[in-house]
Amino acid sequence: MTNIILLGPPGAGKGTQARKLVDERNMVQLSTGDMLREAMASGTEMGQKVAGVMSRGELVTDEIVIGLIEEKMASTSGNGFIFDGFPRTLPQADALGALLAKTGQTLDAVIEMRVDDEALVKRITGRFTCGNCGEVYHDETKPTKVAGTCDVCGSHDMKRRADDNEDSLKTRLMEYYKKTSPLIGYYYHAGALSTVDGLAEIDEVAGQIDTILDAVSK
Repeated sequence: MTNIILLGPPGAGKGTQARKLVDERNMVQLSTGDMLREAMASGTEMGQKVAGVMSRGELVTDEIVIGLIEEKMASTSGNGFIFDGFPRTLPQADALGALLAKTGQTLDAVIEMRVDDEALVKRITGRFTCGNCGEVYHDETKPTKVAGTCDVCGSHDMKRRADDNEDSLKTRLMEYYKKTSPLIGYYYHAGALSTVDGLAEIDEVAGQIDTILDAVSK
């Protein structure tokens, strides 16, 4: 079992690489956004707590997120966990370390997906997805073969995220560097950090990640 964190700014490709690891290595992706949505729909005690916090427009506390992660880890089996979107801050990193120690597990690798900001802005502002099947496209690097029609399912329902614009993305990047980038130093000091080129081709990035995981799982 190999447990990893994927670190990187919005649009670095963390979700894409996590999905490949799920498919190819039978790992379990723990995305905080997905877990919060699942909890709200579940009707459980924790779900009701999440729904109450979010309905009041408040931020979900670290304690609640750690509780959701602990529940998910206890109820899901696989060849390790991928922490995607958590931790975002140093206190969250400490909390995750405490949880892993409590459950008798280790953090085997922290993979930073490093990007160039200007190239990232160009990548994100050209991105759109199929609203039916979720296939991701790009105006320049991966347009649909037929304009407005998904190559995979034939749907004409193409969507762009409202915050996939230059001003919004720069705000999100600033938030990332302010709150999350200190984790790079934190995990470097712990001897757990590896870095890959987040702007390389998807399969090339996956190959770099595979090399890291093969090394730590020996």
